[in-house]
Amino acid sequence: MTAIADRPQMAPEEFEEFARIVTHTLEGMRVELINGKVRVKPVPDGDHGLILEWLMRVCIQARPELWIYDQGLKIETYRTGHARPDGTLAPSGSFGGQGEWVDADAALMVVEITSYDSDTDRRDRKEKPRSYAETGIPVYLLIDRDSCEVKVHSEPGGGRYGKIEMVTFGMSVTLPDPVGITLETEPLKEWVR
Repeated sequence: MTAIADRPQMAPEEFEEFARIVTHTLEGMRVELINGKVRVKPVPDGDHGLILEWLMRVCIQARPELWIYDQGLKIETYRTGHARPDGTLAPSGSFGGQGEWVDADAALMVVEITSYDSDTDRRDRKEKPRSYAETGIPVYLLIDRDSCEVKVHSEPGGGRYGKIEMVTFGMSVTLPDPVGITLETEPLKEWVR
């Protein structure tokens, strides 16, 4: 991923227009604004999509009143942040009428699945957990294909998650309230390099 790190901070409206133009111009790329910096990342690969499909099936079977959305979130409003998680679990219908970038208030959990690019460590393991915790999103689920681990971040407060539970692929893990879903992670072993 390439960052335009030295660019001055943008107003939310400027970023949204910039993201729209970049997404339509650079095929296969997505744009985010995290901690006031523009980040461009590649569109996920096929196995990445299969992991998200698996997670959607598990969630819909356990909690049919919820849905995993693929929309950008407005985060860190005081820093004009915009992140595009791989998925956002929220009550069905929560983001109706909001457009491409939605308020994170209804988010129960955000999901990131690591990509095989040079920026995934900084983006998915450092910047995003902090940004999601600062926003007060109750659960951050990181499916880490490099370490073959599922990392469940919960109890946001003070700009960080107070609890992190890690299990290796193949073990079960229960996502804490307000999610309350148990994941049997054995299938994840099939979707790593």
